[in-house]
Amino acid sequence: MKRVTRAVCGLGGAVVAAGVGLAVFIGSGAYNIGADDHHTRIVLALIEQLRDRSIGVRARALEVPDLDDAGRIAAGARQYAALCVGCHLAPGVTKSDLRSGLYPHPPNLSQEDPRAARREFWVVKHGIKMSAMPAWGKTLNDAAIWDIVAFVHRMPLMTPEAYQQLSR
Repeated sequence: MKRVTRAVCGLGGAVVAAGVGLAVFIGSGAYNIGADDHHTRIVLALIEQLRDRSIGVRARALEVPDLDDAGRIAAGARQYAALCVGCHLAPGVTKSDLRSGLYPHPPNLSQEDPRAARREFWVVKHGIKMSAMPAWGKTLNDAAIWDIVAFVHRMPLMTPEAYQQLSR
């Protein structure tokens, strides 16, 4: 019984010490949270793991509509041109003033293999904290968000001319 009590006390002491250390670190302001200074490798790895697991768990149950519908893709192209191109670029759009100041740097969705549709929908709808990715679900309905996802899935295959035609 003494062994168990000592183990519990030792574990409790370690948790309290870690909590105090974390509070001192946060209170010191030593970590630079500025967007023009990159995270340390450990912090970045933790944030990426937290983000990926959180989105995966929450997006798992979403029902994916038909993403090959031409009307949905065209509507998504117009929404993307109005809301997303400044950060995520597009075919023929290789830079923006807004994008250059963002950290973490948003993915160039015109050059990336599309991710799982459920994941993309969840990210567009709910955004990502401390990343400049807004929660578009506050202003767009689910159908409009699925339109954007349908477009994003097609965009890497598009020429700049095809993008220009669709996004008008």
